[in-house]
This record gives sequence, C-alpha cells and structure tokens, in this order.
Amino acid sequence: MDDAARHKAKMEKIRAARARMMASKTEERGLIMVHTGKGKGKSSSGFGMVMRCVGWGIPAAVVQFVKGEWETGEKRVLTERFADEVRLFVAGEGFTWETQDRDRDRAAAERGWQIAKEQIRDPGIGFVLLDEINIALRYDYLDIDEVVTFLQEEKPEMTHVVLTGRNAKEELVAAADLVTEFDLVKHPFRDGVRAQKGVEF
Repeated sequence: MDDAARHKAKMEKIRAARARMMASKTEERGLIMVHTGKGKGKSSSGFGMVMRCVGWGIPAAVVQFVKGEWETGEKRVLTERFADEVRLFVAGEGFTWETQDRDRDRAAAERGWQIAKEQIRDPGIGFVLLDEINIALRYDYLDIDEVVTFLQEEKPEMTHVVLTGRNAKEELVAAADLVTEFDLVKHPFRDGVRAQKGVEF
C-alpha cells in the first residue's frame, strides 16, 4: 500500500469514528461559558461569538462591566451597524485603578448586574455577553453565590451566557458548561508596545 492509500484508509477510519461520536451528541441547550486567564482574547472571543449570533439571526445583548466609556471598535460596530441585532450596555465607569472609588465601582457593577438579569430573562434574547464581569466578582462588587444561583435557576433553557475576565471564581467555573483559560505566552506590552486600535480595542 502506497502513502496515498495509507493516508486515505487512515482518514476513512477517523471519519467513521467522528460520525459515531457526533451521532451520540443530540442535546441542545443554552450554555454557561467562562473565558478567563491571563492571556489576551477573552473579550475578543466573546465579541466574536456575538457576531456569529448576528450571522445566524440570534438576538444578542452585551453588558460591559469595567471598560466604561472607552471607545472601542466593537462598541462602534455594534452601535453603528448592528443596533437592531445587538443591545449594548455600558455599566462600568472604567478600570478600578482609574476610578479609585470602591463604592462607585460596586454601584456600577450592581447596575450592570441588574441590566444583565433583565437581558438574560428576556425571551427575545438568545445570547448574552457579560464582558469583564469576572473583575467585578473578583473584587466582590457582586455576590458570586447570587450570580451562580441566578444562572442556574433563572436563565432560560436555551439562552447562552458568556462571562469574561481574569480570575474567574471557583464557584463560577464549577457551574459553567464550558470554561476556557486563555494563557499568556508573549505580549508586546512587555516590550513597550502600547494598546492599539483593532488589536486591543
């Protein structure tokens, strides 16, 4: 048997095994997904999923917990081109080291959480991105038990929710259906390169 024939036989076995595996996956339900870790790309991935929903006609909502009124490419494209498909709410007032006011940060996080619950409960919304909520949870601006209980008990069966940010709490990781940890291998910021349009924002 030559190389081409061996390759074809190997691929046929893989295809058959894959078909058997896929035949066993029949359930569909709304997922709780967590993007965490020190690496770049947690929010970027979440916004990529929002655009995927736009492509499929699935109404989506985004609640940003930290970034405040910072102008970003994703905010611009969603508000200017996809406002009918995606609701965007900015609940944060900026990074915690910028506000330097715990009470204000806590109040902003609580406002964001109230908005988030409304969007998740809305039967017209199929996907909700809670951008940087893990930061609010990390600093205990929100009660982790309340968030997890709400997601487990009140999230509609087919609604997907993505929660992003570093240092996801163990309780959230345990409750999630999908958890991805973004690892930092190398970052240009360490070499003196500032955040740039189209890459970081």
